[in-house]
Amino acid sequence: MSSVVATTDRSKGIRVVGVLSIIAGILLIVAGGVTWGAVSAKLADERITVSEDAAFGGQTVNSPWTAFSQADIINEHALSATEGKTYAELDKEDPLRATAMNGSFLRASLFTSVVAFGVAALVMGLGVLFVLTGWAFRAIGSRPAVAADDASPVLTV
Repeated sequence: MSSVVATTDRSKGIRVVGVLSIIAGILLIVAGGVTWGAVSAKLADERITVSEDAAFGGQTVNSPWTAFSQADIINEHALSATEGKTYAELDKEDPLRATAMNGSFLRASLFTSVVAFGVAALVMGLGVLFVLTGWAFRAIGSRPAVAADDASPVLTV
């Protein structure tokens, strides 16, 4: 003799978690995309052009790659101007200290945008994982009830 194991309550809960996960994933993807776009647009508004002697030379700074490239070449230019000395290594009265300081500030600003792009990409990636997890939960919750033999133990998940 066999009986049907009712899993309706549990299946409904799993499906609800799946839907919530999909919604959260979509929100994360949109939020990450909006953040990426906002950072890119704000960088482009600054009209920064990557130095010709750098990777991506001549391009507008509006992506993590161009921002990193410009930050890297700023460091090279600042070190060249200060004969290889950093801001902290220069004497307080050295007029080149302002050049090193400005280079450092510009690099920090560009690196902040690189980090913002990274966070946006991470959030979009997490959104994709949430959608896939939600889809898997929905698939598991949509399975039909299982028929089991009365004599065999019934495992519920």
